[in-house]
Amino acid sequence: MERNTVGSRKNPGDVEAALRGLFLRGLDGDAKAYRDFLQQLAAHLRAFLGKRLFGWPDEVEDLVQECLLAMHNQRHTYQSDQPLTAWVHAIARYKMIDLLRAKSAREDLHEPLDDELAVFAESAEEASDAKRDLGGLLETLPERQRLPIVHVKIEGRSVAETASLTGMSESAVKVGIHRGLKALAARFGNGWGAAA
Repeated sequence: MERNTVGSRKNPGDVEAALRGLFLRGLDGDAKAYRDFLQQLAAHLRAFLGKRLFGWPDEVEDLVQECLLAMHNQRHTYQSDQPLTAWVHAIARYKMIDLLRAKSAREDLHEPLDDELAVFAESAEEASDAKRDLGGLLETLPERQRLPIVHVKIEGRSVAETASLTGMSESAVKVGIHRGLKALAARFGNGWGAAA
């Protein structure tokens, strides 16, 4: 079955047909058509990305700009017998995945509980024993240190969620985690685990 272009399959007023027409005219040297294409494409991308990144308006706007730049730089890769929006959405998805990976990498920079405490030993058996005793150790900390560690490092909540749950500021949550982990690490440095 022969595949026609999107513009011939849908109504002339369709977004695909409008974008494709402006884009192709722009590629042929029509500067005004290309400007119009970029403006309409930006609105299309805001809607496309906004549905997928709901609640992240700043990231959506940054991503729209990155996509427009990438599409401008990669315009020579578009195959005119293919739907333009498929090409546009593929580039937008790659940019969105890059954004999500970067966000994930930033989250991974938070120090996990087992990195600062000698409690989580190398062997699985020692780690299991240490984790079993962790509840008792955390009880020795003041609440402003214990609760942030429990919520963020053990339960996996975000700093913002923990701040909301505890009534603390986000900064106080981060400080509580840092000081609590340091206090526990200092206790282990003072001979708690030295009997091995």
